[in-house]
Amino acid sequence: MKEVVIIGSGNLAEALARAVAGSATLRLRQIWARNAARGEAISRLTGAPRSSDPDRLARAECYLLAVSDRAVGEVAARLPIPSEAAVVHTAGAVSMDTLPFARRGVLYPLQTFTAGREVDFRRVPLFVEASSPDLLAELEEAAGALSDTVLRAGSAERARLHLAAVFACNFVNHLYALGAEALAPTGLPFDVLKPLIRETAEKALAAASPAEAQTGPAVRGDRETLRRHLEIIGGDARLKTIYELLSEDIWEISKKTSHAPKP
Repeated sequence: MKEVVIIGSGNLAEALARAVAGSATLRLRQIWARNAARGEAISRLTGAPRSSDPDRLARAECYLLAVSDRAVGEVAARLPIPSEAAVVHTAGAVSMDTLPFARRGVLYPLQTFTAGREVDFRRVPLFVEASSPDLLAELEEAAGALSDTVLRAGSAERARLHLAAVFACNFVNHLYALGAEALAPTGLPFDVLKPLIRETAEKALAAASPAEAQTGPAVRGDRETLRRHLEIIGGDARLKTIYELLSEDIWEISKKTSHAPKP
């Protein structure tokens, strides 16, 4: 499984294309993308040819579908992919069996990707699944050309991984946005929160469990400070609900750790 066509033009497609193009053992045959402008941009980054014409889909040993979850089955079914090729999607929450091919698999990178931002793919955990033991071995070898961490995970395990990633990445980033929103009336820039964000992340990475690194009024059971914060939030029911739910959950978890106040 040396020759690869990447299907898609989003952030993950760009990151995968960079990784495959930079590999010593894999060859990026083509970027196939319905979005011509994004496909052309990835083509320029990697030196691989680009097409949006199904009739000009390049022949390869592996077709990597880096498209939105809802488009996986539809895109794969409408392209003239050779029957002997491996067809692999990259979605965390989509079953492998969504692919209508005998040689099918999944290569799920557990990372967040942004257009124009390079990621060291060797440090990205890749989770693989395949329709046969032989294909799984091929996929593991190809994944090993991209990353130092390749692990097996079935569809059920991968779905739970995806859920964990939403909590650890998407929700956390949204909380950064809420922090900026709460700060806005002061006129102070979001930059003042960045050292705090960095130290919080570093403590979580260093701790055996993130719960052990938790600080703040909720973990201390400081009801007076919580009350004052709710007063500041005022009539914003959305922000008040989020604050109360998170504070209560932090307190409940703290009671199971050494953070709980001693009687």
